[in-house]
Amino acid sequence: MKVAIQPGPSTPVWAELAAQAERLSTTPVSELFNRDPARFDAFSREAAGLLLDFSRQRLDAPTLAKLCQLADAVGLRRRIDAMFRGDHINTTEDRGVLHVALRQPAGAAIGGADIEKTVMTERTRMLAFAEGVRSGNLKGSTSEPFKLVVNIGIGGSDLGPAMAVQALRAYTSGAPRCAFVSNVDGVHLAEVLETADPKTTLFIVASKTFTTLETQTNAHTARAWLAKHLGEQAVPKHFGAVSVNGKAMDAFGIHPEYRFQMWDWVGGRYSIWSSIGVSLAVAIGERHFLDFLAGGHEVDEHFRTSAWAQNLPVLMGLIGVWNINFLHLPTLAVLPYDDSLRRFPAYLQQLEMESNGKSVMLDGKPVECETAAVIWGEPGDNAQHSFFQLLHQGTPRAAFDFLLPARSSCGNQPQQNLAIASCLAQAEAFAHGQSAQTVRAQLLAQKMPAAQVEELIPHKIDPGSRPSTIVLFEKLDPATLGRLVAVYEHSVLTQSVVWGINAFDQWGVELGKKLTSELVPAVLDPSGSHTAPGPILKLLATIARWRGVTP
Repeated sequence: MKVAIQPGPSTPVWAELAAQAERLSTTPVSELFNRDPARFDAFSREAAGLLLDFSRQRLDAPTLAKLCQLADAVGLRRRIDAMFRGDHINTTEDRGVLHVALRQPAGAAIGGADIEKTVMTERTRMLAFAEGVRSGNLKGSTSEPFKLVVNIGIGGSDLGPAMAVQALRAYTSGAPRCAFVSNVDGVHLAEVLETADPKTTLFIVASKTFTTLETQTNAHTARAWLAKHLGEQAVPKHFGAVSVNGKAMDAFGIHPEYRFQMWDWVGGRYSIWSSIGVSLAVAIGERHFLDFLAGGHEVDEHFRTSAWAQNLPVLMGLIGVWNINFLHLPTLAVLPYDDSLRRFPAYLQQLEMESNGKSVMLDGKPVECETAAVIWGEPGDNAQHSFFQLLHQGTPRAAFDFLLPARSSCGNQPQQNLAIASCLAQAEAFAHGQSAQTVRAQLLAQKMPAAQVEELIPHKIDPGSRPSTIVLFEKLDPATLGRLVAVYEHSVLTQSVVWGINAFDQWGVELGKKLTSELVPAVLDPSGSHTAPGPILKLLATIARWRGVTP
């Protein structure tokens, strides 16, 4: 499908940004602070309950102005408006992109009146179900309330809800325990079922097509386990689903009233706001789930109405473009300083890398620049004692996002204060480093012999100028989590428009699924006649031998 686009590299401002990068390449971040004592005020923005401090990024006012010009040059405003209207901006699948409609309040009419009505109707059904499970009014086949809810899904049907339930654990009091199972190897499911009571366990199968290999395999294993303990007749009382495949749900035995809708205008990695979030709704309850939606919607309104220079998601996206394409930093480390967010980097891996990991543009032509960063990360204090050494003094380079709450999410403010100090100290160390002169003065002050000082100096120099952004918020609550997710979603869109790519398809994933289905028969029956490549057949022969199977 041919689409007229003007990606960033085709615009005059791209070359101007390259000149900016060359100008700043030898300017330490420390020097930028020395030149402008008010740099924090110039390079921080507060909106929608978040503060974005990007003063430690290697850019200045002319660079920021050029990045905002780039957003205009690639038509970002038009693309944002098209998304909120429901235009089919997912061109390769001829679909709208309306995850923003999922978190709209009544009367907003995002995507049109019909979309709004559909969303509200399904949201009401899902929340009523979640409240029934949470309160104990909805019971299993033995008339006992559910104590364990097992979400069976993968990718967007797992990462978002699993991350959010973990992040909002402080809001789950009184709810059944929620577990999330995704991997096809069966290990995690076995761990969950090991201590589960079938009489008080509810499974939710999250799969748009109800055919995904990993999800179906785990779902059928769980079904067999339940039927073994409670009988076939118990299955409908213990299984719900989020899918569009009614016939498959009938065949499986999903309760008719425990089924929830998905739509083709929502991609899996953007679907936490929908009925895919039913496990989250069970965990935190209706009021907090609505707060989560409201936080996302607050950022939506900020995103589509604010000027670029004040727009948090746009600034985050443009800074990412600056770091990837002009400063040649291929990875982004996401570092939360609240352990409740420990699954957030994994969630962002899919959101960003599945969305923008593309090598062709909307018009089918090869991209003209690097697209997408490799996303990785761990909770900050753990990271400090594992991979921060490489980030401070190693040769690989990265940019960083520090996620920092001012208040403790577990009521232990003294320890959160230590986390705040650790985060700010690391941000400063990455930005400013320490010079040979500083190291020499410190060592001489310790009365170290001069010869030993000179030997040690090269090992203690920290070059600094490692760019970072601090995302500061008051406390990790449902609304704040909604804001954080929405900011990163819209940052992804911003970058995709600059690069001229489609952030809403994932054809590379589909290839892997196809090849898996072709290889399953060869794995199950090594003695059969198979057309797999020679090296694969040799590996399968070894696997069969180690399994004790005669080829």
